[in-house]
Amino acid sequence: MLFGLILVFGLILWMNRYMGQVEKAPAQEVTEISMANQIKQEPKKEIKKVEQKKQVTRPQAPAPFKGLDTALSGIDLGLLGLDDGKVGDLDDSLIGKTANTVMTADLVDVPPKPISRGAFKYPSSAKKNGIKGYVVLSVLVETDGSVNQVQVLESNPSGVFDAAALQGIRSWQFEPAKYKGEIVKVWAKQKIRFDLS
Repeated sequence: MLFGLILVFGLILWMNRYMGQVEKAPAQEVTEISMANQIKQEPKKEIKKVEQKKQVTRPQAPAPFKGLDTALSGIDLGLLGLDDGKVGDLDDSLIGKTANTVMTADLVDVPPKPISRGAFKYPSSAKKNGIKGYVVLSVLVETDGSVNQVQVLESNPSGVFDAAALQGIRSWQFEPAKYKGEIVKVWAKQKIRFDLS
């Protein structure tokens, strides 16, 4: 142990003397290098204002919900405390008049029925190649039975018969849908088949 203690003190004294020599070494010259970044200013771009023309559009009825069907029919309005025999009086005040209501064919009491049907023009390219198919349309039937809007929900083959189906269905006339005895606007589905036979 005594030998270890002497060795440690000896190393400390030797390191102190060596450190003194390093500190006495002549100072070296330091060269300083600096870099300056030059930022190029980009020319200012002029922003031109484009005037937008106002378009007058006919108000569109909301599109039907795809795949929702009658899932909304079980909505609880939380009217448990109002059951005093006057719940029938609250129906019209909560829902309002059904004259401007747009419903789906699943929710109405009497769905719309076609009265007069227009002809569909078979696309010449499909006729030439012997292509058969169908188009499923969502049709907004007004309270007077006319067709207001039409949307393609599904078609097979895709895009081949869409234009012919959209053009042909617009001339159809329907018997309007009824809900609680009143005539209502309704989104109805109509499948149109294109067959060469």
